[in-house]
Amino acid sequence: MAKAAKVATAKQPAASAKEDKAAVPTKTKGAAAAVNGTTAAAVSLKRMAAGLAEGHDLPKRQVEAMLGAFVQSLAEHLQQGSKIRIPGLGIFQVSSRAARTGRNPVLSELVPDPTT
Repeated sequence: MAKAAKVATAKQPAASAKEDKAAVPTKTKGAAAAVNGTTAAAVSLKRMAAGLAEGHDLPKRQVEAMLGAFVQSLAEHLQQGSKIRIPGLGIFQVSSRAARTGRNPVLSELVPDPTT
């Protein structure tokens, strides 16, 4: 008859108080900052189309064509001067700014910034 083998377990050190605390988000510049303080990666239209196609059981090419047409339609309306309101996303409109003078930080020269 075989004897049951004993399994040795190593003692784990107690977690420090720093490890027990949840990560606290830090204030960073820009809206694209992730919770951990790094900038979030950009998502392409193809990746968005792939996710939508998978979630709605549609062909990926069909969803890519729909998103492409949507973006093209947005661009055309903005070129015509329309204001586009998408609830939950925002309001898109083209605006122009007056010309201003900037400063080259390396040479400390004044640099004209044209109207945009």
